[in-house]
Amino acid sequence: MDQRVSFITLVVTDLDVTRRFYVDGLGWEPAIDVPGEVLMFEVADKVVLSLWTESGFVAEVGQAPARGGVPPVTLSHNLATTQGVDTVLEQARAAGASQVGEASERDWGGYSGYFADPDGFRWEVAYNPGEIGQSVLP
Repeated sequence: MDQRVSFITLVVTDLDVTRRFYVDGLGWEPAIDVPGEVLMFEVADKVVLSLWTESGFVAEVGQAPARGGVPPVTLSHNLATTQGVDTVLEQARAAGASQVGEASERDWGGYSGYFADPDGFRWEVAYNPGEIGQSVLP
């Protein structure tokens, strides 16, 4: 098996609320938008973020997702500067993100903060000066 990820799929409770947050609030451009079913964004070369309704998930996977608490996964949006981190966190706040944390210097040498989307998925907004962090920048 090749070492890669092609799709990241998150199950959302209200696709309309999710659309307003990502499209209207953050200004993302959908690659696929099927009302009531799925919303997809090309987030990197050959990587798609898919936001899927719970009913579609259950129909295909056969089991409802676990709910409650903070989902045990984070997504990260890396930037080339600390100022970029602060700017994106403010954009998320303006878009209606909940629990927007102030960015701070991290023990691993970078600078990051977090926000939650409408379903509580945590996004890390980070400046990572290390080689791996720099390798993911556009």
